[in-house]
Amino acid sequence: MTQLTEKIIFAGSMGSGKTTAIKSISEIEPVSTEVTNNDTEQNDKELTTMAMDFGTLTLSDKSKLLLYGTPGQQRLSFMWSVISDGSLGVIILIDNSVSDPLASLDIYLEGFANLINQSKAIIGITKSDLNDEVDVLSYHQHLKSKGLSIPVFTVDVREKEDVLVLLDGLISLCESQYTLGE
Repeated sequence: MTQLTEKIIFAGSMGSGKTTAIKSISEIEPVSTEVTNNDTEQNDKELTTMAMDFGTLTLSDKSKLLLYGTPGQQRLSFMWSVISDGSLGVIILIDNSVSDPLASLDIYLEGFANLINQSKAIIGITKSDLNDEVDVLSYHQHLKSKGLSIPVFTVDVREKEDVLVLLDGLISLCESQYTLGE
């Protein structure tokens, strides 16, 4: 029997939790390309991903997911299409504590438009407890204004179960698309 292997992308701004999400669910010690952050004006976190993060997760049917995290800095956006090529879908993580999280979302909606247009995307809002002015409804309204219907969840990427909800949602989207023959 052939084992099915699929590639899942974690994308989002620096500090949105991509590396942490992959660490939360990976069966292996994730491969990480984190280096000292020299762009502390954008984000004051100590480390930042320069190329990608990588982990794996085996599902109950023995399918294997290859988990890739993209760099969050826009100056490294050329890597996004390279890393996402051939992927099943993208999980976009948005740091809700930044000054304009909807503008941050727009960057990734544009950067991953090909996957999004194939209905292969889901959005996870991180740090939602730090900004109550932009809630899930605000995200849905913003997406609707762009003609998009993408599932949105609030998540704590440090919690394995929260990250698995995002994965389950993305896989369900892809399965329903396949079943319906879209």
